[in-house]
Parts: sequence; C-alpha cells; structure tokens
Amino acid sequence: MSTEQVNSLCEQLMKAVNVMMDPGSSARYRLEALKFCEEFKEKCPICVLCGLKLADKSNSAIVRHFGLQVLEHCVKYRWNSMVQREKVFLKNNVMGLVSTVSTICLLESVFIYATGSSRYVWEHLMRRWEEKADGMLISSQSLGGGGQETQTELVMFILLRLAEDVVTFQTLPTQRRRDIQQTLTQNMEKIFSFLLNILQQNVNKYRRLKVDSAQESKAKAHCRVGIAALNTLAGYIDWVAMPHITAENCRLLEMLCLLLNDPELQLEAAECLLIAVSRKGKLEDRKPLMVLFGDVAMHYILTAAQSADGAGLVERHYIFLKRLCQVLCALGSQLCALLGSDVDIEIPANMGKYLESFLAFTTHPSQFLRSSTQITWGALFRHDVLSQEALLLEMITKYLRASMGNLVKVGFPSKNDSPSCEYSRIDFDGDEDFNAFFNSFRAQQGEVMRMACRLAPMTAFNMAGEWLRYQLKAPVDIGDTNYSYTTAKSGEGLCSIFSPSFVQWDAMTFFTESVISQMFRTMDKDKIPVDEGIELLQAVLDFETKDPLILSCVLTNVSALFPYVTHRTEYLPHVLNKLFASVTFEVVEESKVRLGAAVTCSKLRGATRKYTQYITASARLLHFRSISFCASCMLVCYMSKTYTLLAIMTQQKKLVNRTLLFLFSPPPTKKIWSHLDAHSQQVLWDPELFLRFIGADLTLTDPMREDPCGLNRSRISFCVYTILGVVKRARWPSDLEEAKAGGFVVGYSPSGSPIYRNPCTQQALKLLDNLLALIRTHNNLFLPEMMAKLSETFSKAFEMLEVEKNAILGLPMPLLDLYDSPVYKTVLERMQGFFCTLYDNCFHILGNAGISLQQDFYTIENLAEKLISSAFVNLDNLPDYRLRPPASARVFVKPLVLACPAEYCETLICPILGPLFTYLQQMGGIACRLPCPSPFSELCVPREGGRSVLISKVACLLKFFVLFFQAVCCVMKKGSEPLTTNTEEGEDEEMMNTDSSHSSEELTDLGKALLKQEEICTALLTTAFSALSWKDTLTCQRTTTQLCWPLLKHVMGGSLLQDAVTWFFTSVLRGLQMHGQHDGCMASLVHLAFQIYEGLRPRYAELRTVMDQVPDIHKDSLEQFDSKLMNPALQKLADKRRKDHFKRLLAGCVGKALGQQFRKEVHIKNLPSLFKKAKAKQAVEEKEGSSDGDGTIGLALLFDTEPEPGEK
Repeated sequence: MSTEQVNSLCEQLMKAVNVMMDPGSSARYRLEALKFCEEFKEKCPICVLCGLKLADKSNSAIVRHFGLQVLEHCVKYRWNSMVQREKVFLKNNVMGLVSTVSTICLLESVFIYATGSSRYVWEHLMRRWEEKADGMLISSQSLGGGGQETQTELVMFILLRLAEDVVTFQTLPTQRRRDIQQTLTQNMEKIFSFLLNILQQNVNKYRRLKVDSAQESKAKAHCRVGIAALNTLAGYIDWVAMPHITAENCRLLEMLCLLLNDPELQLEAAECLLIAVSRKGKLEDRKPLMVLFGDVAMHYILTAAQSADGAGLVERHYIFLKRLCQVLCALGSQLCALLGSDVDIEIPANMGKYLESFLAFTTHPSQFLRSSTQITWGALFRHDVLSQEALLLEMITKYLRASMGNLVKVGFPSKNDSPSCEYSRIDFDGDEDFNAFFNSFRAQQGEVMRMACRLAPMTAFNMAGEWLRYQLKAPVDIGDTNYSYTTAKSGEGLCSIFSPSFVQWDAMTFFTESVISQMFRTMDKDKIPVDEGIELLQAVLDFETKDPLILSCVLTNVSALFPYVTHRTEYLPHVLNKLFASVTFEVVEESKVRLGAAVTCSKLRGATRKYTQYITASARLLHFRSISFCASCMLVCYMSKTYTLLAIMTQQKKLVNRTLLFLFSPPPTKKIWSHLDAHSQQVLWDPELFLRFIGADLTLTDPMREDPCGLNRSRISFCVYTILGVVKRARWPSDLEEAKAGGFVVGYSPSGSPIYRNPCTQQALKLLDNLLALIRTHNNLFLPEMMAKLSETFSKAFEMLEVEKNAILGLPMPLLDLYDSPVYKTVLERMQGFFCTLYDNCFHILGNAGISLQQDFYTIENLAEKLISSAFVNLDNLPDYRLRPPASARVFVKPLVLACPAEYCETLICPILGPLFTYLQQMGGIACRLPCPSPFSELCVPREGGRSVLISKVACLLKFFVLFFQAVCCVMKKGSEPLTTNTEEGEDEEMMNTDSSHSSEELTDLGKALLKQEEICTALLTTAFSALSWKDTLTCQRTTTQLCWPLLKHVMGGSLLQDAVTWFFTSVLRGLQMHGQHDGCMASLVHLAFQIYEGLRPRYAELRTVMDQVPDIHKDSLEQFDSKLMNPALQKLADKRRKDHFKRLLAGCVGKALGQQFRKEVHIKNLPSLFKKAKAKQAVEEKEGSSDGDGTIGLALLFDTEPEPGEK
C-alpha cells in the first residue's frame, strides 16, 4: 500500500484519538471516534504500518501510546495469521523504535515507550517461550547491564509483566503458564542476582549524580530504573522460595533497609520489605528475617520513620509511614510465630527499641496508624513467652496511657479540633466513614486493653480510678456553642457528642468498663481491691449532673462498678436509688430528657440478668420503685421496660403462685394489663377508629410541636412492649427438680420431655385476641380506602424510616446533626416509628408465644384460623418492606414452626403454611422480575434519587426470605434434632448457608407432611426451581444446595408429569446459563442436573430430547453417556468421572459474565513441548557476542527470524 494511503489513514486516526481523549468532546463524537479506531484495529490490513507511523517520536504522547497499542493488538490477535515476512518486519521495526527511546528526554515519552514495548515483547515471548527462554534470560542480563537506562527499565517492565501474567493474575493457558513458571523457578537464582545488581548499580549512580546539577536528567534516569527494579522485585518476592530472599546473608533485606532513607526510593523499598517480612511458610525458612531486629536494620527503620514524620503531612511520606508501620507489625508477627517454637531463637537484644518505636506509631496523630498497631499489641500480650518478658511488662503502663488518649473520639475530617483531623481528611471520605472506622477501632482496642489488664490488673485499675476521679472533679466544657445544644432547644448549654467534656467522659467510661470487667474475670477474689472500688462507686453515686450525655456516662460507670456491690451488698439500695433517680430529670422547668430513662432501664436490665441473685435480695425495693415509676412517669414508652426487670426476677421465685403475685398484684399493674380489654376494644378492631385514635387523620399546623394524640400512641406501644417483655422474659426455673417443686411442670409429652407452665400464661392468653385484632387492623390500614383517610400531615406515615432504608442499602447511619437531638422529632417521624415498631413487636410476640407458652399456646381453639385471619390478611396491599416480618422465619414463622409439638404440625402448621406458600410463590415470581442491584449500586445513585435501588434491594431481600422460609420449614441437617426451640438469630444463616455439600440435607417431618398435599407441593417445587434463574447468585446457590434436590427426591418416586420433569431439568439448565460463570453455582447446578438426569432419565425419555438441544453438545459423547446410563452393566466408570463427563456435555449451557461475553479470545498457536532439546550453546554465545555500535547488546537480539513450527 502506498505511503500516501498510510499517511492519510494515520491523520484520520490521530484526529479520532484526540477526539476520544479531549474532555470537551461530546459523547456522540467520542463514541464514533472509538468505533472508528476499533474497526481499524480489527479489519485494516495495514495495522502494522500505521502503528509504526503513529508510534514515531515526532507525534504527541497520546498518539504514540495509541500506536504502540495497535502494534500490541497485532501481536495478540493477528500473530497466528501473519506470514513469516510480516513477523520479521514487525520485529525489526518495533525494535528500531525501542532503540530510539534513549534519545527521548521527556519522561512521559520514556514511560510510554517502555510500557508499550514491554507489552509487545512479552506477547511475543509467550508464543515462543520454550525456544527463547534461555536466550531471553541471558540476553536480559546483558541488556540490563549495558548502560542504556531506558533499555534497562524496559527489561524490568518485561520481567514484571512476566511475573504478573504467570503467577499473580494467571492470564495464560494452564500448560503454558506451568512451563514458564517452571523455567522461572529453575533460573530464579540468576534472576534475583541480576535484579539486585541492577538495583545496586543504578542506586549508586543515582546517588553519585544527584549532587551534580548538570547531571540532573541522568540522575533521574537512574532513579527511574531503581524504582522499576524495586517494583519488579515486589512482583517476585511474594512467591519465590524464601532462600532466594535471604540469600547472600540477607543481601536483599540489607539493601532495602538502606533505601528506606532515600526520599525517592523509600516508598517502593518499604513495599518490597513489607512483602518479604509478611511471607508465610516453614518456620526454619523465616528465621533469617530476625536479622531485621539487628542494630543496623533497626537504626535505618527508625531513622526513616523519624525523618518522614518530621517532614510534615506530605501524602507520599504518610503512605511511607503506613508501610513502615506495617513492616513493624509483620516483624512482630514473625517474632511471635518463631519464639517458643522448635526454631531456636531468643528474644532480640533490640526488643526494647522495637517496642518504643512501635509505641511511637500507637501515639501518632493518625488514627489509621494507631489502629494498625492493635493486632500486633494483642499478639504480643497473648504470647506465652513474650507476655512474661520484663520489657513488655514495663511497656504495659505506657500502652495503657497511650490508649487513654486513643479512646478519645476526635479527628473528624470536617473539624479542626485535633491534629488527627488533617490525617483523617486523607484516610476517610467523610464523618460517617470516620465514625464507622472509629467504632471498630475502639472495640478492637478494648480487646487489647483487656489482654494488657490480664497481665497487670492493678496497674490498669489504678489508671482507671485516677481518670475517673479526675473527670468527676473536672468542670464541664461544652466547647464551641456552634457544636452544642443551646438554649434555643434545651434551655441552657448542654454537651453535644462533639463537646470536649463528653468525649473525655465517653473515653474514660469505655476504659473503666474494659479494665474492671477483666479484673473481676482474672483476679482472685481475695486480691480484688474492694475498698478502692467501693470508694470509686461512692464517688460516682455522689456525683450530680444535669447534662443528659454526661449522665449516661455516669450511669454506665455505676454499671461497670456494680460487681463491687456483690462484695458489699449494703450498697445495693444506694445503687438502685441512683438509677431510678436518673430515670427522669429536669433540665428547664417541665422539659425532660428521655436519655436517662433509656440508659437507666438498660443498665437495670443488664444488672438484673447478670446479678439476679443479688438483685433479688432487694426485690421489694425494686418492685416498689418500678410500680411507682409506672404509676407516675409520663414516659410510658419506658414503663414497659420495668416489667422486663420484674419478669427476669420471677425466675428466682421458685413457686408459681409467688411469681404470679409478684408480677400482677399491684393495682397500677392490674390497671395497665386490663387497659386493652377495657378501653381499647373498638379502637383495636376497627381500622378507621384506630386511625382516629392515634391522630393519623388530623391536619396539624405545627408538626414540630403539636401532637394531640401522642399519648394514645404511647399507651398502645406500652401495652405491646409490656406483653413482649413479659412473654420473652418470664420463664420457669431452669432446673427440672426446682420446676417440679414449684408447680411449673404440668405433664410430659409423648417423647418424655417435660411440659412447662409459664407464670404469665393466663394473662397473656387473655390479651391474644386483642393482639391479633391489632395486627389485622394494621394490615387493613393499607387498604386504598384507609390510605385515603390519612391527612396531608401523615400522608407518608407508612413509608420507610431512614434507618430502615440505610439498613437495607447497607449504608452507615449518619451522625446526629449538631443541632438535632433525638427527642425533637417531627410528629410524622414519630408516627412512622410508631407503625414500624408496633408491627414488628406484634410479630415478635407471636414468635415468642410458642416458645414461652408452649402447649398452652398451641392448644388454643381455632388458632390456625385466627392467625390466618390476622397475620396474613390483606397481604396483597402490603408493601414489600412490610411483608418481611411475617415472611421472615426468624421473627415469626421459624419459632412458631420449630417450637410446635410434633402432634400439632399437621393440624395447625399445615393449614397456615399452605395458603402462605402459595402466596409467597406468587410474590417470588413478581420479585424475580426486578434485578438485584450490585453491592456498589448505591454508590452510583444519589441518596435522594436512589428509590429504584431501594426497591430492587427490598425485592432481593424478599426473594431471600421466600427461600429461607421454605428451608426452615422443610429441610434439616443430618445429625441435628428435627425440632428445636433455639431461635437465636445466628442460626438464620446456618439454615441457608452456601455449603456445597449435597448429601447432608433431609426433609423434616413437617416437610414430608407438606409435600403430601398437592397444592403445597406444587408451590414448594415451583418456587425452588424458579429461583435457580432469578437474578440473584447467592439465592441460586443456596437454593441449589439446600432445597431443590431434597424436595424433588421425595416426590420423584411417584408419578410425575412429563412436562413437570422437563420443566425441572430445563430450570436447572436456565440457572446454568444465568449463573454458570460463578464456580460455586456452576458446581452445584451441574451436580443437581446430574442427579435429576441420572434419577429420572430411565423413566422419562424427554430428558434426552432436552439434552439434544444443549448448544455445542457432542452427539457421540452424549450417546455414549446415555447408553451407559440406560444399561447399568456398562457403568464401569467411577461416579466422579461420570460427573465430569456430564459436566463436559453441559459446557454449552454455562453462561459467561457480561465482561467475558464479548471478549476477544487470545489464541497461542502451536504450543511447543516442555521437554524439548535445548539449543546449542554456541548459538547463544554468538548472540551474546553481537552488539550495537556502542558495545552494548540490543534488545532486538532477543528474537531471531527463524520460522516458527508449522511455518514455511
């Protein structure tokens, strides 16, 4: 083709490239330019000529880069179709371009040529590896040491690309990758020696030339080669044998330590050192790493850290500090692994210097650096040998002192009240991100502090007491009034969560809790400092404050110091009085803060559960204060929490009559318990009256303050909370003999298990009808005619709360607004919270009723009809996010099913589950039409415009609940009990885990009973097999491994319809097409298809017809497999080999990921054999003797022009 045509086409390509890279270009023109360039690379016969023209140094950097991409594309995708003459032309001209790189002064041009050329060279080497391996390695050494910095850098890029494609990313065909890796392993000693020599030579030249301003460009070139050598070493250190890293008396580690003090090379050197020190493997191989505890290495590490930190906050220096911190952490881990093992090492002489340097990182202003050290501190404190070392024991005091400062929650990126803020702006995206990190960091630090306290409990206790006394005497500092609640809201200046006083109180409280809990856990009782602890408790009890946030910390300290009351029980009444006095406290006139009530109830519940025997001693006082609180307190939402305390304490009342008297005798309590029956009968049964009663039909002029029906809502909430608290907490004695003696055992089940009597059964059953009516009324509120009765003020009352949205989307909860106290919500927010919590709590009551009331609950007359007519009424109008509680097995159905005695399953559970399964089958079909968003979808959608993402997430959750519900009811693990009353949330994932074990599931008795009914059986099978092709990979895998085969295996012995069998099998194949790109799903689906085909093919010839339609199936192979299956006598292959055969038959059904569907495959033709006769040594020597004019070998000599196998 003529030169004019090449020039003309190149001009068009240059314009297209500039349009693509110009930020001002429109999307339309950019797309057209991209299409033109891609078509050129795919179809143009003169790609090589144009690529060479575009890669010329006279063009701009962008155009040259595109030219090298074109040449790489030719080697990748056109090499097999090229004739030998074209290959020779391409080799020679590209090598000519590379030889001109050293004449280009611009750094960007050098980088473009080096990276682009390295990709080309590597693409060629992949195709002729066995022929060129020995010559390439030898020539690389000669080329790298030839004095041309650019060519040396190019060799580094080639070796790095080699390691990445062969080991790190494994992008090559398996056999070719193994061949190359074997050759690399055989020559690794030479490669490492070569890399170290290149590094040392160029670093020495760089240091010598950088002091001469006239040699600045030359010095930069050597520095660039040094960085390339370090990056290449990083690609190898992670996987080569440890002896290569520690060879020559740890020469590599020594060089890396020396480079830590070079500002230009220190970051890359630190990354290499980190990879080396983090290596795992045999302990004997890791022993040489202890050389880094030596004087020289430790000196260079500490000097580098000090210089980087002293230079101020520069991002590169800060990243280097992070790497150094990680190096020290890895060193500590290696020491913990080696010390005390069979490897003979001693505690390093520089252990003290190491601990001091490590402590310096723990006290650094950066919160990230502080957190990075915690795991290593924990490992040191846990270590059997090191934990007894005097140096480490002396360091505990310093560590705890540092922790006291680290626990203070400062460093928000949006603020400037701490040196940490500047570092946080680099590490975190915002305050929410920092808040989530700090909470995790504090929890981690608490664990380490408890380990330190185990070694030095009295030291930790004295520090906690000193800090607590200081805070009790310190004046309150609310900080900047811009960050505190001012008189505009609370009447006077109060602390906010950012106030200096509160953050100090908060940190001190956490420290005190961690120390005292660990001290009582580890110290002998006679060594516990009781007098000092009681003194601290008395000081806290005497402290008075009107600030709600500080009061919450005070109450937490009371709770932390409560174990001392077990030694001095006379202080118990004072503690209880302090707690109850804090339930409500006045701030200004009649305004009250509810935080005290919430914290008080929480601490009382915790103390009652943990120290029940001691609390019982003051039961009369607690009982009296609880009832007085219920009778007088206006915060009725907290009144129910006191009943939880009473319910917990009933377990100490060993007689049924005493328990009943304790719970229900006081007049205020009787009045409250009868409230639902006496006053709210019509309200709870009529949706319209209910809306009127709670005020949802009122239009308010001031939604911030006006709430005339708030008390009515609180009363309903109180009743529901009370029922829930008592049903969950009221129990019989755990000891069977005590339960018998107290009258709690009323009989025995057919299996011999005792049937217990709950003391609250009588009262709870009286309220059941009203509770079911409340649930039915709530469901009917979503009827169109009821929705129309909502006023404009409450038109969005049924929408989700922000906290629910964030939980579904996986977003962190935002920090409280500086001026927004949780007390001052709008009436709409309070109404939304009322509906949400009321609905959830009602189902929690039903879920706990079976466990708590047992036989008394399941023997209620017409219980199934009552539940269906209440909990499952009007489901069609309920939004998906409200369907979760009844559909969720964790909240309602799971405990209802698992606690049900076997004799009531068919009469009670089956009538409930039949219509529900049918409905959920329809819901699953609707939900599967909505795609499940990517876990990162919400990152691309603004919070205000993420409604579609939210809808998809809710649909995804609903699909999971549908399948989870079936698994709970029908499937159990082998070896586990068929029924259990354990309803802990941790079991939810166990039932629907992704374990690929296919033979560990079997049907429960309930599952077998459900499959006997044709309608329920159809719904179960249809839902399970339809889920295989839902756009939800996790659901597909769980369903495949947990549900499909157990259900189908149970019914396949009967007479299945031919269409049904065909649909089951094609559903699995559709699942393979949808999710086959995921290895876990593919393995499970192929196994399921194999089971179905093997089990049903002898009876249903239609399955063979389906297999014939599989794309790209080999008919002969299918015929062979089918004939052996139909004739068992011919089945001589093992089960695994038959599965592998079947897997190959289904290869055409396996879907590909979207990113792989349109990817152009790279084919490496004529792979040579690994065991091939080596070339004569003379040929290699001749190539070594050839050189350029300046006496250095050229990169072109890595290639020859001999024809490849199969070429002429």
